[in-house]
Amino acid sequence: MKAEISPGRLMARIAALGRIGALEGGGVCRLALSDADKAGRDWLVAEMEALGLTVFIDAIGNIWGLRAGRGAGAPVMIGSHIDTVATGGLYDGALGVLAGLEVVAALDGAGIETAMPIAVAAFTNEEGARFAPDMMGSGVYQGALDLDAMLATRATDGGGVVGEALDRIGYRGTDAPITPAAYLELHIEQGPVLEQEGTRIGAVTGVQGIHWTEFTVHGQSNHAGTTPMALRRDAGQVAMRIALAADRIAAELGPPQVATVGVFELSPGLINVVPEQARLTVDLRNTDGAALDAATARLLAEAGAAAEAAGCTVEHRALARFAPVVFDEALVGKVAQAAAARQLSVKRMPSGAGHDAQMFAPDCPTAMIFIPSEKGLSHNIKEHSDKRDIVAGAQVLLDLVCDLAGAKT
Repeated sequence: MKAEISPGRLMARIAALGRIGALEGGGVCRLALSDADKAGRDWLVAEMEALGLTVFIDAIGNIWGLRAGRGAGAPVMIGSHIDTVATGGLYDGALGVLAGLEVVAALDGAGIETAMPIAVAAFTNEEGARFAPDMMGSGVYQGALDLDAMLATRATDGGGVVGEALDRIGYRGTDAPITPAAYLELHIEQGPVLEQEGTRIGAVTGVQGIHWTEFTVHGQSNHAGTTPMALRRDAGQVAMRIALAADRIAAELGPPQVATVGVFELSPGLINVVPEQARLTVDLRNTDGAALDAATARLLAEAGAAAEAAGCTVEHRALARFAPVVFDEALVGKVAQAAAARQLSVKRMPSGAGHDAQMFAPDCPTAMIFIPSEKGLSHNIKEHSDKRDIVAGAQVLLDLVCDLAGAKT
């Protein structure tokens, strides 16, 4: 008997998790280690236990449930995250975890054992929306980020630190992470390419590099009407020049270089006062590591020059530095083969967004499966993927797990 995805069961779980942290008008807000995140975690653990999985929680709050195999070796891991940005959708991250639960349910329903164990994982703070850097839980899990440093990370809203937040919601565990034999992640594309091309499945070849930098500019507040332009130490003007420099660098380098100013704050924030301080963040991404390094170096140099010219000072802080990652070619090929076997069109493509999968790629065969995102929207309450595509992606995931884990009826 061949295992098949149950569309109704999968969509019901997506809807159920989507009700936790639901926003008016659609979407969800489950910021990492918030009350809503705790509620989502509690729900997920209960679902894992109902499926008979053995649940583990480690020191950074990662959750995984283990389905035993005929042998006691390393598992095939299916992973992603359930935390969201403040205006998140129902599918980003959550789809990968819930599809993992559905894979287990489908195997159980078909009476299928696997030679290798199967693990379903949900990693802490993938988004980095409340604590930087992103991919924190998977980074610690894989040893790419230091546990103690991450536990001491303070929330971007000025609140508590990660360790305190984990204690507060009851998810600072003690279990040692397991080493997977392979890592798979199903995810929405979060971009428009698959939809525009009419392609059903993306076989993801890797993840582009990400550099997050925070700039703080110090000037001098003064009267907006009586201070001549040439005599100002305007932190806001410097911040604007840094933002324009980021945009110009991306335009001059051309695709695939991108740049985003996500935070821009002025102090004291009054209409008739020259700003004495400005804070902004710049997100630079590129599939070419050397080009990304060069873009960041150029931005830092231009920020310093702009501050000096305006009589201001500028400080910068690296919030995240992730090099481009290439996924296992053989496993990427298996994704494409599994899609083709289901008569689903497939495209090999890189990911523009960061994912937990990139943390596993250096240490075990890793691959991702993309499905189309309607209008390319994500990190948006209108984020949506068609049920037909969701089920197709989950079925490719299930077929791949059966292949890798040695399914046997």
